[in-house]
Amino acid sequence: MKIRVLLLSVALAAFGWVRVPAATALMPIDEIKPGMVGTGQTVFQGAELTAFKAHIIGVLKNVQGPQRSLILAKLEGGPLADTGVIAGMSGSPVYVNGRLIGAVSYAIGSFPKEPIAGITPIREMIDATAQTTRRAPAPGQARIELPITREGLAAAVRAASARIGSFANRPADVQSIGLPAAAGAQLGALLRPIATPLVMSGVNPETAGLLSSLFSDGGFQPMLSGGSAADVPKASGPLRPGDPLGVSLLSGDAEFGATGTVTHIDGDRVYAFGHPFFNFGPTTFAMTRAYVHTSLPSLMSSFKIATLGDVIGTVQQDRATAIAGTLGKGPSMIPVNVTLESEHAPRRTFHYTVVNDQMFTPLLTYVALFNTLGNFERQVGAATFSVTGKARFEQHADLDYDDIFTGDNPITGASAYVAGPLTMLLANDIEPVAMKSVDLSIVTAESARTSTIERVWLDEVRPRAGRTVPLKVLTHSYRGAEKISTIPIEIPANASGQLTVMVTDGRQLNQIEQREVRRALQPQSVAQIIRVLNETRRNNRVYVRLLTGTPGAVVNGEALTSLPPSVLAVLEGDRSGGDFTPIRSATLGEWELPMDSAVTGTRVLTIDLDTHPGR
Repeated sequence: MKIRVLLLSVALAAFGWVRVPAATALMPIDEIKPGMVGTGQTVFQGAELTAFKAHIIGVLKNVQGPQRSLILAKLEGGPLADTGVIAGMSGSPVYVNGRLIGAVSYAIGSFPKEPIAGITPIREMIDATAQTTRRAPAPGQARIELPITREGLAAAVRAASARIGSFANRPADVQSIGLPAAAGAQLGALLRPIATPLVMSGVNPETAGLLSSLFSDGGFQPMLSGGSAADVPKASGPLRPGDPLGVSLLSGDAEFGATGTVTHIDGDRVYAFGHPFFNFGPTTFAMTRAYVHTSLPSLMSSFKIATLGDVIGTVQQDRATAIAGTLGKGPSMIPVNVTLESEHAPRRTFHYTVVNDQMFTPLLTYVALFNTLGNFERQVGAATFSVTGKARFEQHADLDYDDIFTGDNPITGASAYVAGPLTMLLANDIEPVAMKSVDLSIVTAESARTSTIERVWLDEVRPRAGRTVPLKVLTHSYRGAEKISTIPIEIPANASGQLTVMVTDGRQLNQIEQREVRRALQPQSVAQIIRVLNETRRNNRVYVRLLTGTPGAVVNGEALTSLPPSVLAVLEGDRSGGDFTPIRSATLGEWELPMDSAVTGTRVLTIDLDTHPGR
């Protein structure tokens, strides 16, 4: 049967109906000897494959790990004499006598006098990426810490990109074949993964600076692209070893991703880079074509200027020796839609798609919003951003956004407000969360809109339990205008003695609750996390709490206030039913007043209830 199918395929191929690709022979590392001359291929400009020579110097063995090797070669041809090893060459295949030995992947630091490269053996690339498991959430690893700050983002990226280091930690660890031990030891300690170009387009200088600061320390080379996927020539033929390859992380009205080179194609399986992207393991990143505009020589580090092209598949593995994926339909991405309304410009809508990943989804949502606001709103002087919208999920309730950010530079605060809850949800260790979309509407004003709580009072000096009384709140705007708001508060019929009315802003109330109550909250489900996030206090609210000294408890992640002593005694005596944490005071009632400005300030009012109901 196999012979019949083979004969049929050959016959059809003879008539031009099908194309039978020739299998690429692979050369084992044990057959590689010093003095061999290999031929490599890569694209230095445009779409044309250019050949170069690789003079084999020797082999470094068992350095990064057992059975982990690197082939040393001196490259020759094309522009390499002037550029040295070029960032973007990672993955360029090298053949000896027509057999593939591996991918150009390592280079000697900065200012090398010769293009000496490390070649990752092809068998190590294939074996490392053969796994098919899906990456599980990893709390504490590749995770953005809250609250989101520029320093926190940089720390998360550095932790994720800790892959970048010398091939050998110490020269004494290097075992060399074909070259003197001292020379092998020195070269092994100097070799590092070739810098991975990170392509950016559609971003303003501030966003470019942000991305550069986040990624440059991890062995990446951020650069502005020459255009977008729509601007580059379309590839006319099938993907080839040596062609440029992209990994798209953000697309749409801005683009961000990495470029490298294809090493090997086996059916619909593609191997590239010869070193890790982030070494995330299983991934679902979009694999794209790429177009090389030119190769820029530099004494510091030469690099290819490239643009990401059309999606052609999915990168499914990101390992220590390669990235690998499958040609075909790309992975599902998360749409992020932003509508911007301004008093000085027409309404605009921006569309982005971000990769589905526990670190990159929040990070690039932050970047998309930061870039949108930075492109179309001023960054010097007071401004106010009113943010509303939703993040939607496959199996859970929506995450709601509704807040105001104001001051001299509210862009960072608004961007972190949107991305912060996403990092908490995607990095949770309870269950996976599948995101569907993020839809935002932002109304901007070129002025500061703030209100300060100045005074609170009740018209009744001694209100009675069981009645609703008007609480008056006096606020001052940023220009000094006074406003008196009335909030009806209901005093429970069973309340007695002295009560406290606390009127405060969202930031301070969050701090109080985290210190006194929410510190004990450990959500038991994603639904609880979303509910807690939706109940997070906003900047554009006045919050009122009616407090008493009656104790309560947090039970299984839920705050229960004003519990009877008998119930508290039962919970205290039987903790086998779940988590139990006592609360010192209780909230008898809570109210909030929406404002059209960011509120600051806290005032506390002590009231004594009327204990003579007959009066």
